Amino acid sequence: MATEKQVMAELKKFGSEQTRKTYARHGADTSKMFGVKVGDLKAIAKKIKGNQDLACELYATGNYDAMYLAGIVADGAMMTKALLNTWVKNAAWRMISEYSVPGVASESKHCQDLALKWMKSKKEHVAACGWNTYAGLVATRPDDELDLDEIVKLLERIESEIDGVENRVKYVMNGFVISVGTYVKPLLKNAKQIAKSIGKVNVDVGDTSCKIPLATDYIAKVEKSGRIGKKRKSFKC
Repeated sequence: MATEKQVMAELKKFGSEQTRKTYARHGADTSKMFGVKVGDLKAIAKKIKGNQDLACELYATGNYDAMYLAGIVADGAMMTKALLNTWVKNAAWRMISEYSVPGVASESKHCQDLALKWMKSKKEHVAACGWNTYAGLVATRPDDELDLDEIVKLLERIESEIDGVENRVKYVMNGFVISVGTYVKPLLKNAKQIAKSIGKVNVDVGDTSCKIPLATDYIAKVEKSGRIGKKRKSFKC
């Protein structure tokens, strides 16, 4: 059974200055990482899959590579509400707050409650995590398990608030509209209406080549392919 020390040593071995430079352009404090490519993290994850305690130990290190790895390995169904709150509090980098934590939280029975709570946070990374956690909920849960009325209200909230929220919250709000339109067939019309209303969302992506998807075009593309309502097995990436 692998230990935290062994995994950290392996992460260090896979780290590179080039990857750290790439992550720096995506807002990372590179003093807190080795700079491991996601593909290498996934390879390591296969070797420690199912080790929940180790995943939690890795996240607690504060090393971004270890935290991202923990998000791949951890089983959200086994996470307590208190632990998930700790995870989002410490998710200082957007790769962790917008992907790792939502991927785990979306598997939890506390997902909906926590997502709604986090959305209200004045801290940009926590609010962004809240919206993406709820996006994970709509992407993975059957429609009959979703609160459709609540989701409609969230869409309407996005329509009225998106121009005034912080940068990364704006980014994930746009993603939320896309998720609803893509994965919740009964609300396709609602999502398309909101997508049209918000139009092109302007987000500062820094010194990167990242593009902000136009929600109307993205939903239309999925609709044309006949994949509307096809759920994902997992929101992890």
